[in-house]
Amino acid sequence: MERLFPIFLKLAGRRVLVVGAGKVAEGKIESLLETGASIHVIAPRPSERVQEWGATSQITLEGREFRPTDLDGVFIVIVATSSTSVNKLVYREAQRRGVLCNVVDVPDQCDFFYPAVVRRGDLQIAISTSGQSPSLAQKIRRQLEKQYGKGYAAWVAELGATRREVLNSSLDSVQKRFLLQSLASREALEAQLSKNHRLNAKGEQAA
Repeated sequence: MERLFPIFLKLAGRRVLVVGAGKVAEGKIESLLETGASIHVIAPRPSERVQEWGATSQITLEGREFRPTDLDGVFIVIVATSSTSVNKLVYREAQRRGVLCNVVDVPDQCDFFYPAVVRRGDLQIAISTSGQSPSLAQKIRRQLEKQYGKGYAAWVAELGATRREVLNSSLDSVQKRFLLQSLASREALEAQLSKNHRLNAKGEQAA
């Protein structure tokens, strides 16, 4: 089996098609809502939640069966229907048009996989088993969520701000590299987490 190439995609402004609008599709759609993608959903019987997203214009929703022309101009397509024939049809048409496709729970009909993700602000850790065992990916995600606590979100944001200051400074390249590496050390993290803990404690006392 070929090795997967792990990347993080920018979907803002891209046209993403979701075929299906049941419970499984809900999770896929929800994960797309914050990306800025142009989300188009096709399903004859969309769930109430998907209908709400359509009513509030968070997605474009059409309550009908899939047509091959729905793939025109599409960047990626996610297929989450209970119909094997529909899944195969969408996958076949996507392959013919060069559109990246993911048929949920059918690894052989996937050009990409949804990873299990740990999110801490701008820090994202993605885990994939190439579709072999989503349960294992979820187990590892839960372990990493304990290892990488919520304090990482503020620390990563501060690292980003500091990095920009360092890069715009008059320090030479060697000094910049050394400083940036030291800021990302375990000691720097522990100092930041301790600082966050003190600030939270003060806020609770003031409340």
